[in-house]
Order: sequence, then C-alpha cells, then structure tokens
Amino acid sequence: MEYRDMLVLLHPALAVIVVFPLIGIVVNRAFQVRQRRLQTLAQGKSKIPPVVGQEHVQLGRWLTGSVVIVTLLALANGIFGNIVDHQVWMKAPFQVVFIVLLFASTLATLGLLYRAQDKRWRGVFATLSGMGLVILGCQDGVYRKTDQWYISHYYYGIMAALLMIFSLAILPDIYQDRTNRWRKVHITLNCIALLVFLGQGITGTQALLEIPLNWQEPYVQKLYEQKCDTRPCTIQAPALPQKR
Repeated sequence: MEYRDMLVLLHPALAVIVVFPLIGIVVNRAFQVRQRRLQTLAQGKSKIPPVVGQEHVQLGRWLTGSVVIVTLLALANGIFGNIVDHQVWMKAPFQVVFIVLLFASTLATLGLLYRAQDKRWRGVFATLSGMGLVILGCQDGVYRKTDQWYISHYYYGIMAALLMIFSLAILPDIYQDRTNRWRKVHITLNCIALLVFLGQGITGTQALLEIPLNWQEPYVQKLYEQKCDTRPCTIQAPALPQKR
C-alpha cells in the first residue's frame, strides 16, 4: 500500500475513531438533557445531574470541529491528488494558490465562529466557512458521484458539515430565546443530521469499494476507456513500474 492509499484511509479512520464515537456521546447527553428538563417540569427536580447540559454543549462543539476537519481532509486528498497527477501548478498556478488560501480561510473562519459572540458575526463566519466547504467540493479531483447524489458520500458529508456549522452558529441563541424557537430548530436540524450521519456510514463503506487503490487506477481507467462496464471484454494490463 502506497502513501496515497494511506491518505485515503486516513479520512475513514478518523471518522470511525473520533467522529462516530462523539456522535453517540452527544446523542446520549442530548437525551439526558431532555429527560432532565421534562422531569424538572413534572416533579420540580431530577436525579440527572445538571452537568449533562454543559457536557452536551462542549461535546457538540468538538463534534462540529471534528466533522468539518474530517471533511476538509477528504476534500484535500482528492483535490491535491488531482493537482499532483495533472501538474496543475504548472498549468494554473493561481488556481493552486487560490485553493490553498481557501482551505486556510475555511479553517480560519471556523475558528473565528467558535470565538464570535455577536449574532451578526456568527452568521458571517458560519456563511464563509460553509461557502468554503461548498467551493472546495466543486474542485476537480473530488469524488462526488453527482449522477447518484442520493447515495453519494460526498453530498451526505457536505450536508452533515453544513448542519454542524449552523448548529454551532445558533448555539448562544438557544439559551437566550425564551420562546424555545431556536431550541426546536436545533432539535429538528440535529435529528436530520443524525439520519445523515447514518447515511454517511453506509455510503462511506460503498465509497471505499468504489475508489480504487493507487496501483489499481490504471486498470480501472482502461476499463472505462474500453467501456467494459456494460459488456464482457478483455483488458490488456497496463505496464506497471517494477518494484525494486
């Protein structure tokens, strides 16, 4: 397995090790927060400690950052792999510089979103970081599978990242709004996000089967050139470099 293949596996590895355990803990804390609120309203007290609310908020903030970083890592692998394979820095150096700056600005605006308190600035930074993800996702080299978007790991991932960014942006409003409108929005969007994450697990496994390893790419390319995906045919093996 070459280094390019290891970079491809880094994204799912971090998702399994970091993101999905965080999702389970955040969902557990969210359920406990709701149970505590209902018990307090009904009985005036609850056996669930108040600290679960703080834990839910803190873990949710970690989850947002993890999801966005893992998404950027997957995009970077596809984009910079395409830049190296096609020597884009020789043909369009400005485009390469723009992509690098876009990665940096997306991370910077996400960091500023964590620190922003004013509602307008939170909206600005959330919009900029979300736009960065969408624009990066439109670059060459990203495995989008647009013709089957409903089972595309890319579209599920972008949707999950945008939902996490929006949830982070409205977090202070949840505790300031006495009408509970933002709390209901938060619950609704994160229920949708949970379903999207389930789809991520399924489509991610599918994507690992569809994206070839580095040494397999010449064979797969030959397959599509000869259009053997629709009829039986014989593929002549491309010449591969000999290992020393």
